[in-house]
Amino acid sequence: MTVVLAIDQGTSGTKAVVVDSGGAVLTIAEAELRPRYGDGGLVEQDPGQLLESVLDTGRRAVATAGRPIDVVALANQGETVLAWDPVTGTPLSDAVVWQDRRAESVCAELSEHADRIAARTGLVLDSYFSAPKMAWLRRNVTTEGVVTTSDTWLLHQLTGEFVTDAATASRSLLTDIDTADWAPDLLDLFGLGDERLPRIVACDEVIGTTSAFGGRIPVAGLIVDQQAALLAEGCIDAGEAKCTFGTGAFLLANTGATAVRSTSGLTSSVAWRARGATPYCVDGQVYTAASAIRWIRDLGFIESAADLDSVAAAESDGTLCVPALAGLAAPWWRPDATATFSGMTLSTRPGHLVLAVLQGIAAQVATLCDLVATDLGSPLTRLRADGGLTRSRTLMQAQADLAQMPVDIYPSAHATPLGAAALARLAMNPGLTLRDAVGAWQPSAVYEPRWSADRAQTFRSTWTAVAETVVRKGDLT
Repeated sequence: MTVVLAIDQGTSGTKAVVVDSGGAVLTIAEAELRPRYGDGGLVEQDPGQLLESVLDTGRRAVATAGRPIDVVALANQGETVLAWDPVTGTPLSDAVVWQDRRAESVCAELSEHADRIAARTGLVLDSYFSAPKMAWLRRNVTTEGVVTTSDTWLLHQLTGEFVTDAATASRSLLTDIDTADWAPDLLDLFGLGDERLPRIVACDEVIGTTSAFGGRIPVAGLIVDQQAALLAEGCIDAGEAKCTFGTGAFLLANTGATAVRSTSGLTSSVAWRARGATPYCVDGQVYTAASAIRWIRDLGFIESAADLDSVAAAESDGTLCVPALAGLAAPWWRPDATATFSGMTLSTRPGHLVLAVLQGIAAQVATLCDLVATDLGSPLTRLRADGGLTRSRTLMQAQADLAQMPVDIYPSAHATPLGAAALARLAMNPGLTLRDAVGAWQPSAVYEPRWSADRAQTFRSTWTAVAETVVRKGDLT
């Protein structure tokens, strides 16, 4: 019987759950986090607040559970980076969040190497990933200490170790996708050749112990957040896909043992490294999902995300939205893109604008579904979904309608920590299989398409034309 404290350190908050050996959540503790947004694409977090949220939620969850904890797992933001002193652990910079766009200049300088970088890493040369932000920090903030992703710093604070997991490392633009190891030539390309980098570990490896939550407890189950959700939702076989509707929306599809080089503008990463195997996944990103909902809340259209279904209009009045509030990712990869509404008239009401934002999110995810199908060589037949926005019936129905496939809602709001917990159970139980560690689940709701294929195609063609206008507008500025 293995009881896991699984901590999901995310962009908008930190969540700690205590999970029993059967995968049942015994208790949960949460803390909200608010990144700072500023001019020039600045998105930062206070590292001290990140650490405090991990310690606070973990301790509260353990206290409420009233059960001895056998292992601590950690899921992380993925591409968020900071500089810090490896001797004292003291941060030397704020944490530069994955949404931060200030490293675009680094990418522009390396544009002639974009094809080479994509072939080696499976990723697109974009400031979304870790290496450009690391290089930007070195040029503009400090040359002292080490510069790593946030998981390495948090794990050092908890255990004293200097590690990252294979899935997180594969999101850096600094690893060879086929070997999932650091690539010296890529480090040199980004001006990071002299950096001390963490050891890359398996996701089911015990990397040390921590006394932060009582006693000396092993730490294992390390993974980037989106891949953790992919695992929790049972996307173990090639062709199975999920979308997490969180701060952004992230669609991932398992590609098995093959590291696919996308021909459609997606990215390829390590899904996880466990039980001696390294499966891969392709993924596409929508930069603003819940953050777009927070934006319309701040504008006064809704009081909270819980109001989406009651406020959103039942039918569109022709208003369309491309919610590119932090740029557009695949297949456009335009960090300079800005959001737009079109088709409004004097009869347009707040409910129409809310519906347009939800349909705009769903249209981007539907686009990603088509791109995944291109890379897989066969269409997706179902989409699994998790994240806070799956509570919106309007959004999930729009997703089924526009993607023209059923959407299965994951029954727990805790997919990411549950995926990390499954990996931690693997670490503590050598005879356990990956499938058994994940367990079976039944969807809490299934959304079937109500729109005809023709109606969905007409909407998406019109919406895509608006999105292309947004991109062309960026070309003129």
